[in-house]
Amino acid sequence: MLLYDSVGPNPRVVRMFAAERGVTLPTVKVDLRGGENRQPAYMAKNPTGQLPALELDDGSVLAEITAICEYLDEIGGPGASLIGATAQERAETRMWVRRIDLNILEPLANGFRFSEGLKLFESRIRCIPHAAPDLKLLAQEKIGWLNDQMAGRDFVVGNRMTLADILLFVFLEFGKMVGQGVNPEHTNIIAHAERMKARPSAAA
Repeated sequence: MLLYDSVGPNPRVVRMFAAERGVTLPTVKVDLRGGENRQPAYMAKNPTGQLPALELDDGSVLAEITAICEYLDEIGGPGASLIGATAQERAETRMWVRRIDLNILEPLANGFRFSEGLKLFESRIRCIPHAAPDLKLLAQEKIGWLNDQMAGRDFVVGNRMTLADILLFVFLEFGKMVGQGVNPEHTNIIAHAERMKARPSAAA
């Protein structure tokens, strides 16, 4: 396998997931800022032009971070499953992954792309600058909602760490870097971030 890696939260999610799962991934860096991911050589592998992508040994390529992480979970490693050991556990993980992805990650990321990141993204995707403030606000509202849901929990899905925790942690770290920090009143989210930051995989 070969991971096409770059700067940004999406590749970091896969790196952290692989580290937790105990899967070693050879990587090649793609120059996202310089637009290498929009050149024909990379687009032939991933026609969306997005990063990361995982090239398998047979030459086929997987994209989308949740799909890549589920694949890595299924092929296994010495670490515990981060999706779930039973049908119910897997469904619960996917439920929370979807909630976090749609309600927090997407508005947070697009809030950045349409404002601070506009110069980088305006020639690559359709940007809606006037939507940025509302997208950022939406992400913060849903972070507050999740903070209430996590009362008494160590992780998003109760007492087991999952892909949902990695997604939340990595994107909130990114948000902090681009002016979308977590409200200090959201103490459950902040405590969760500290627990995740202390894990060796956070350095991946």
